[in-house]
Amino acid sequence: MDQQPGNRAEIRDFLVGRRARITPAQAGLPTSARRRVAGLRREEVAVLAGVSTEWYTRLEKGHIGGVSDDVLDAVARALRLDEDERTHLFDLARAARPARRTPSRRRDVEVPPRIQWLLDSMTMSSAFVRNGRTDIVAGNPLARALLAPMFDSATTDRRGRPNLARYIFLDPGAPDFFVDWEAAGVATAALLRAEVGREPRDRALRELVGELSTLSPEFRGQWAAHDVLMRHDGVKRLRHPEAGHLELTFQSLDLPLPGRAVHDLVVYTAEPGTASEDRLRLLAVSAATDSRTDGAFA
Repeated sequence: MDQQPGNRAEIRDFLVGRRARITPAQAGLPTSARRRVAGLRREEVAVLAGVSTEWYTRLEKGHIGGVSDDVLDAVARALRLDEDERTHLFDLARAARPARRTPSRRRDVEVPPRIQWLLDSMTMSSAFVRNGRTDIVAGNPLARALLAPMFDSATTDRRGRPNLARYIFLDPGAPDFFVDWEAAGVATAALLRAEVGREPRDRALRELVGELSTLSPEFRGQWAAHDVLMRHDGVKRLRHPEAGHLELTFQSLDLPLPGRAVHDLVVYTAEPGTASEDRLRLLAVSAATDSRTDGAFA
């Protein structure tokens, strides 16, 4: 199977963007006032990586399928890629390599009952499972209560399943719910970019990116940056319609499931002894009552 043109463009734009952000001084190279570009030249990256300029130019044009891991490592070091960016480069190379047969399309997998039991056992934390397209595919009652604006949004799919990217970029209420809405958008676009590198043939993923690119100028700007993020952890500040202001820590953990599906277990918790913990506890009590009434996670 031949390398897809879209994959070559993805590789080109990623490498050009990484090269443009590194100054000669950062790379330990002499500087000149007559430089036409702020970042490194192709020949400078080639020298740093220990390859010929002709060879690196070909690689930057997207011809990466036959490149060895050692050379990819050298390029990653020359471009000062972080761990997520390095992984993304290797994902792009893997996708560019000819396959003996057309790979099967990745299928969504059902979350096993044992995972739902795990989620439900976490009564003082909001816990949910997110797939690579940022769909929320399972969660506990507190997740449903905490993310109520997302679940109630018109951006949910036909099954009422929220999508983080679609909500952040397309729901007009998202900037009110996420205090740091711009940062949330940057991280979400970077998560999707990494997923495209892993699964370039995922039709639903491509359709989501196309939809967001068409409808959201903010997403188009973030997508053009070619930033990548494999996992997103930190602090999330929310303006909840019932609980008020919440400052929560969140942790994303890999959740192995059958097949090639990529899922994360995402947990939101409050620091003990804070007002956010008190507010989250009240929300948890309300969520537990509602779940007994409704009988299931929506």
